[in-house]
Order: sequence, then structure tokens, then C-alpha cells
Amino acid sequence: MIELRDVAKTYPGAGRGAKPFTAVEDVSLTVAAGRVLGIVGHSGAGKSTLLRLVNHLEVPTSGRVLVDGRDLGALDGRELRAVRRSIGMVFQQFNLFRSRTVLGNVAYPLRLAGVSRAGARARATEVLRFVGLEEQARRHPEQLSGGQRQRVGIARALATSPGVLLCDEATSALDPHTTGEVLDLLRRVNTELGVTIVLVTHEMDVVRALCDEVAVMSGGRLVEHGDVYDVFARPRHPVTEVFVRSALRDLPGDAARERLRARHPGRLVTVPVTRDAAASARLSRLLRAHGVDFTVAHAGVGEVRGAPLGSVTLALHGEDADVDAFLAGLTAREAARDATEDAPHGATREEAHGKAVA
Repeated sequence: MIELRDVAKTYPGAGRGAKPFTAVEDVSLTVAAGRVLGIVGHSGAGKSTLLRLVNHLEVPTSGRVLVDGRDLGALDGRELRAVRRSIGMVFQQFNLFRSRTVLGNVAYPLRLAGVSRAGARARATEVLRFVGLEEQARRHPEQLSGGQRQRVGIARALATSPGVLLCDEATSALDPHTTGEVLDLLRRVNTELGVTIVLVTHEMDVVRALCDEVAVMSGGRLVEHGDVYDVFARPRHPVTEVFVRSALRDLPGDAARERLRARHPGRLVTVPVTRDAAASARLSRLLRAHGVDFTVAHAGVGEVRGAPLGSVTLALHGEDADVDAFLAGLTAREAARDATEDAPHGATREEAHGKAVA
């Protein structure tokens, strides 16, 4: 549905003698139809610029952008407007017309596209029913809550029946409960309407809850891209590792480890919890084989795309030699998996699990 080929965007310097600034540099990325892609990165990473390149609100300095097989750079004005009608956009600050009713806001892009007044009202009412706001049709945006206004923004973006929906920090102005409601709505947009969604966010919790895959931007470059669960379980770039840690929060920090040492006289080790049920069975066999018992000292396990992911910190009990043998076996097992999966950067996270021993 979306393909970026070696896309770059460079802006001229802001003043005399100022150097040009490259916001996006040599990004190649493909998003299949019906998928949900999250683009994450720190401020200034280039993620919002990348999003705006998809519908040519920003024109690339070099490279090509294709939507549903059409090269946007090769289209004339009329053809580009037609493609843009197939791409809806949702903004962080809603961008609704205060002077128009909710119904008028949703009908607006249809009227621009030449739909009759009656046809635009009928379609706007249909979309408002889908987002659960049909009863608010005659109200104005300032009479609505933030979550309701964002749902109006989503309804407006869906009015022209787009195949692609672009969301630029669509939940960052909302509280956690309202964010959950908006993400549930976006999930329905994807699953029930089959709309491909590209979502820019700095919140990995949003990616974890909604996205099928994630792209990580840093310094204008795409540094990692893959299935959401795989990236969360084995991040390969330091920037990705930071974002994953902020969402999982499964490893005890320095202060927490000191408290754990005070409460648990045994040796401590942190081990991963993943969707691989066989891994838990192997861990149990390894503990039994060396005669080592344990208590759970700390746990941080959540879900990513409906599957468990996180870690547990165990306080180990047994003879020193037996505990040493167990830890050696655990480390060897993780090293073997790292070698098998050829994950040089991902090894950092797994080694932290296998060797976090106090």
C-alpha cells in the first residue's frame, strides 16, 4: 500500500550562511495493505516529516513515494488531489473548525470533493455513527471533550473512505483512559474497514497496544523496522532499547536491586518471559537438574500483541556450587540462542536477563 524508496528531505538553512538541514535521510520502507505501522523516535528524529512525505504534504528532496502503486512525484495536480482523498490524516491538536458543527466538520472534505450537500450529510452521519458520536452531530467542537474531538477528527479523516490513515501524535494530547478509547477506535478502523494505518508517536505503549510493526527513527534515519513483538523482545539498536525499556519497565532499577538484596539473601537472577512456552519448561528443567529452588523477588510481565513479554527476577536457593552450575547453564543457553538468531545488538538485552546476578 505504501512504499518509500531512498527518500530524503532537506530544508535550506534558515539564515544567511546557515547550512541546509536534512530531516529525513535515505529511508526505504514498505507497508503492506491492512497493516498498522508505528513510527517512533525522539523529538527531531524525523518521524513527523516522514509521515507528511507519504501524502506529499512534504515533497521529498530525493527518492520516490508510492501509494497503492502510484508514484506521487509523477502525478499532476488533479491526480495528486485524487490520491490524497484516499489518504486520511488525524492530527495531534484535532484541527477542527470552531465555527462548524460536528456534522459540518466531518462533511467538509466531502463538500470539497464535490459531493452534494445531501450526500455529504448522509455520509458524515454514517461515519459519526461508526465513531459513536451521531448524537453530538449538532454540537460544536468546544462543547466536546478532548477524546470526543479526536473521534470527530478520525470521522472526518474517514469521510472520503480512504485506504490509508495517517496519525500524527493522535493520542499525545489525551489522558491514558481516553487514549485507550481512541486506540480501540483505531483498531476497529483497521480490522472492520481494512484501512492501512501509519501512526507517529513517542509512546511505545501506543505501539504495543495497536501496531503490527514498528519503525524506529533516529537522526533522520530508519535504524530499525520489524514485527512489534520481535522488536520488543530483541531490540537491535540502542535507541530502540531505550524505547522498549520505557514501555516494558520489567527490569528492577539500581535502587530496586538494593532493596531486593536486602530482602532476599539468595543470589538474584533476572530471566525473560516470552511467548515461547518451551523456554519456561527448559528453565524449570535446568533448575531441577541442579537442585536449585527459587522465590520470585520481582516481576514485570505485560502483553505485546496479545502475547506475554517481560521478565522475572528470581532469588535462588541452594548450594553455591549448584547455583553456579545453574547460572553457567543459563548463560550458555542464552548465548546459544544469540548465536542461532545472529542478533549482535539484541544480545545486550538477553545477556542482561541471563547475567543480572547479585
